[in-house]
Amino acid sequence: MKRVDDFRLHLGNKDYVPIMVGGMGVDISTSELALEVCRLGGIGHISDAMVQDVSDRKFDTSFVKEKTKTYKFNINNMDKAVVQFDLARLAEATLLHVGKTMEAKRGDGLIFVNCMEKLTMNSPRETLRTRLVAALDAGIDGITMSAGLHLGSFALIADHPRFRDAKLGIIVSSVRALQLFLRKISRLDRLPDFVIVEGPLAGGHLGFGLDWAEYDLHTIMDEIQAFLRAENLQIPLIAAGGIFTGSDAVGFLEKGAGGVQVATRFTMTHECGLPDDVKQEYIRATEADIIVNGVSPTGYPMRMLKNTPAIGSGIRPGCESYGYLLDATGNCSYINSYNREVLANPDSKTIVVMDKTCLCTHMRNFNCWTCGHTTYRLKDTTHQLDDGQYQILSAEHVFKDYQFSTDNQVALPPREEVAVA
Repeated sequence: MKRVDDFRLHLGNKDYVPIMVGGMGVDISTSELALEVCRLGGIGHISDAMVQDVSDRKFDTSFVKEKTKTYKFNINNMDKAVVQFDLARLAEATLLHVGKTMEAKRGDGLIFVNCMEKLTMNSPRETLRTRLVAALDAGIDGITMSAGLHLGSFALIADHPRFRDAKLGIIVSSVRALQLFLRKISRLDRLPDFVIVEGPLAGGHLGFGLDWAEYDLHTIMDEIQAFLRAENLQIPLIAAGGIFTGSDAVGFLEKGAGGVQVATRFTMTHECGLPDDVKQEYIRATEADIIVNGVSPTGYPMRMLKNTPAIGSGIRPGCESYGYLLDATGNCSYINSYNREVLANPDSKTIVVMDKTCLCTHMRNFNCWTCGHTTYRLKDTTHQLDDGQYQILSAEHVFKDYQFSTDNQVALPPREEVAVA
């Protein structure tokens, strides 16, 4: 029986272990996690979601404090259109986060940045260009365009010296999305270096409607592979969403996938940025605890734990500090929902907003517990200890289990002993 290690992902003129760990924001896929995956010969992602806040936490900068101070006058205003990002400061934060990560890089793998195109930040083109250029300037190995398909994203950096050097890829969930993107970039004479095909069991935002259960990753992969063959295009496809074991991965690799992208099992590693108590919530979850809803202001359905604190929270929009989801008119659907409830309940001290959530603030505080469909299986990959908590794993253990396991098996780690007080 074949193992993942019997295959290699060919990118450029080098081969890699065909395991890519997806980008989970905000700093859930930490530099430490990406660096470990890179050391082991795979491809790790960091995320540029809310990069200024991430920089403040990691490098003791004050980007958020300065932005808050600049727009303090607008905090009680229902209209957030005036709130803008200082592009020089945005670039500085990106250079810090990406640059420091690349300085620490070791091993034969690669480090990519996951760039969420739905972070429109009240100036979609300008802020996206700034983030992409800064990541390239900082030496990132590659960029994955995610959370939306900005058809003009490649054109924004076509004049950058590293446009043809860095690995550039996109995430799609249908052959039509890929066709649209390739048609748009045809004049650039520059194909994506890889395409991640994300199925309906993925975590976080989905490229499907609430009818997601009617779709299947294998079928979508087959359709896209057929299209590429018909067009005589050699673009490695990375299968993503619901790949829980090495055997799951081999099933795609044997059918021609260049690699697989995984994330859910890495949420319960020491290197993951989730707080320890939240990791335990993930591991304890049952299949019934995992839902898909429409509370994200992006307009995309999102998979999360049903007890996530962000659901129903009516906190005041924090756009003066964050504002990453403000569209080109300075608006966000959560702001609309919040303002609606304030006007409908003028005497209430606590506002409840059920249809949308303030994604920026809740992701920043790790209170939006997005997850993959297979999260309920995490408890089967570790030990429950005598104190009732579940043992947290190393990223190396999870990576090597994917790399070397067979027959749908999951390797349990050596059991840790709980210290007695």
